[in-house]
Parts: sequence; C-alpha cells; structure tokens
Amino acid sequence: MSLDGYDLEEAYEIHGPQEAREMYGAWAETYDESFGRAWGYIAPREIATILRAEIDPRAAILDIGAGTGLVAEHLRGLTVDAIDITPEMLDVARPKGLYRSLRLGDLTQPLDIPDSSYDAIVSCGTFTHGHVGPECLPELLRITRPGAVFACGTIGPVLDGAGFGSALARLVAAGRITPVVWRDIPIYEGAEHPHKDDRGLVMVFRKL
Repeated sequence: MSLDGYDLEEAYEIHGPQEAREMYGAWAETYDESFGRAWGYIAPREIATILRAEIDPRAAILDIGAGTGLVAEHLRGLTVDAIDITPEMLDVARPKGLYRSLRLGDLTQPLDIPDSSYDAIVSCGTFTHGHVGPECLPELLRITRPGAVFACGTIGPVLDGAGFGSALARLVAAGRITPVVWRDIPIYEGAEHPHKDDRGLVMVFRKL
C-alpha cells in the first residue's frame, strides 16, 4: 500500500544498507507527513516513553537509525545524538534542533565512536524487515557504558526470523546484558490502513 509516496511493503523488502540508503533518501523530504502523520505512526512516542522511564535525565542517548528524528521529538530536554545511514533523512532532522550531534553511519559496520560513550541506546524502525539485524549488538555494547539502557523496537516476524532471540539469549548467557524485558506496543493510531492494528515489541535490557 502506498500513501503519498511512502510504501511500507517496499520498505519491508529492503535488502542491505545500500538499498536502505537509496530508498529512504528518496522518501526523506515527505517522510514525516506521508508516513509519520498519514499513517498515525506512534511507535516512536511509545518507545521514547519506555526509555524515559528507565534512564537518568543526565544520560547521553544514541538514537540509532534516527531518520528524521521522530523518536527524539519525544525526548526533548535530554541529551540525544543521532546516527543514520541516509544523509537526506539527517538533513530533515537537523533543523529541528533535537540532537546534540548527527552522524552518518552504517550500523552493520564498525562505528567511529569511542568505547563507553553512551548511557542509552534507542531505536524505532531500525530492527525491521531487511534493515539491521542482531549483528550490530556487540558494537553497540562496545560504545555504551556499564548499566546503559537499550530500548529498541522490533516486530514479531523480524524477532523470529532475523535471529534476535538467540543473539540476545547468548548475550544474557555470557553475562554481557541483563535478561530482556519485552514490552508490547501499538505501532499506529487513528488512521485507516491495512497495518493499523499491527503491534510492535520493544526489547529493554541493560549492559552489564
């Protein structure tokens, strides 16, 4: 289904970083309106609310796959940095004044970020079909401090099919993270489309 240029089914068919960069680059200018508002996309708000309840107000937060800043709009007053693979999306986010810094980066590759830089990781729409899988978790643990909170959204088919369950289980077994608490959230609200009743899962855990 397509609404004003955004096609969720097409987004779910992305394969790899280059396709993501190209597709979201083309959508960036209209993304907030044609998807965020037109689809009633409330998952960013829900995930931000979960994170706020878990962190110290002084925490340094990294918004991974930050896009146009839809999560950070609900984290105003906190210290948030952005990383995204798509420069056009960051160009839309920049004038909103939501982020301390904005960084172009590929989460499937080593990140040019020092060890133990952040107290929290947040993401919405990044761990989904064809986007980023659990291979990025060790690198995200590297750049976070002990006790850092992770609040990252996903959906059931990706959790089951991309290997997140086993990857998280191994990190728990290795003593690298706390057991994961799962939070069920609505993804959309107040809009009529085939995905209006879809629900998401938020993985919440801390680095040990």
